[in-house]
Amino acid sequence: MRVAICGMGLRATHVLSIMKKHMPEMEFVGYVDPRDELEDWPDGGEIAAFGDLAEMLAEEKPDLLFVGSPNYMHLEHIRIGLEAGVRIFAEKPVVTTIEDTFKLAELLQKYGTDRVIIGLVLRYSQHVRDLKKALDAGQIGSIASIEASEYIAPYHGAFFMRDWRRKTEYSGGFMLEKCCHDLDVYNMVTGSRPIRVASFGSRRSFLPEHAPKAGVDDSVYHVKETRWEGVDDAFTADADIVDQQSSIIEFESGASMTFHTNTNVADEHRRFCVMGAKGMVEGDFVRGYFKVTDARTSERLEDKNYADDESLICAHYGADEMMVEDIVAHLKGRNESLPVGVVDAMVAGIAAMAIDESRMTGKIVDLAPIWAKFDSYNLR
Repeated sequence: MRVAICGMGLRATHVLSIMKKHMPEMEFVGYVDPRDELEDWPDGGEIAAFGDLAEMLAEEKPDLLFVGSPNYMHLEHIRIGLEAGVRIFAEKPVVTTIEDTFKLAELLQKYGTDRVIIGLVLRYSQHVRDLKKALDAGQIGSIASIEASEYIAPYHGAFFMRDWRRKTEYSGGFMLEKCCHDLDVYNMVTGSRPIRVASFGSRRSFLPEHAPKAGVDDSVYHVKETRWEGVDDAFTADADIVDQQSSIIEFESGASMTFHTNTNVADEHRRFCVMGAKGMVEGDFVRGYFKVTDARTSERLEDKNYADDESLICAHYGADEMMVEDIVAHLKGRNESLPVGVVDAMVAGIAAMAIDESRMTGKIVDLAPIWAKFDSYNLR
């Protein structure tokens, strides 16, 4: 398996190191990145640097192109890869605007959706695997409503305010960059797509007036390093993303959901409570618990806790490793399909963009016209 890389950022090097572990025969044949030297290259060996993606693909003829570039560049890099006849792994979110979503739909209509593997890692987590089992077993029944949240700690929130992700023009905004995972999972849970959304949010914590006083230890706000287009101060940076947001979502199925996110939470957690006609399933990816309860009898059908399993409390709750295991098996032909695809990523992305449109306009956003156009591409 010959792999070429476009964008050698923190996420790319992490995922590629896991891929190499699970597929030792994988050969990294070249990369395109603004950095000339890769001091943290996980393979440890030499890798050729190229200044142009098309040139690299033409010269090296890889089996797989790993797209780890900043979000707003994804469409162009995916296009070049598809036109070169290369299979692609693209990090989420796949694109950052509605316009680019339709441009990608045109490409996928021409080249096929199976040509692009997507890094929506939360779908591979143990919690979501157990959640899907409960749904498939009929333990929850028809979904009525969902309460969900993603709360991240100050060290992580500060990273977003200091990294290139702080600018919507690069990242597509915080809801898209960080919460597209969650939106994808709840689309799966309801078996449908958001049809109407409303949202409110702003920046309330990472503001100059809340910056630590001189002499106060502020190391927590510098735990995660930044690379391309990074800045030093999370409180005075030129960020235009929000640090807290609340959303209300109505799905095509009739189910409804509240979703809340905040980037400055002292005791972080990422939880869900899915309520159906037959039962309820609740869990927390960070704190580890997972419970299924029967609505009629109140019997606890499942009661698990992964907090003591070291493999499930790091690297996206163990999902990074599980995602790569599945993708490697898929690339080797051992499994025909993956639990999440590029069309799922596009759907989650559209939902995130609509949520931010509501936040910015102060209006309820009706997605029916967007889905009508999206469905006209007949993507699988």
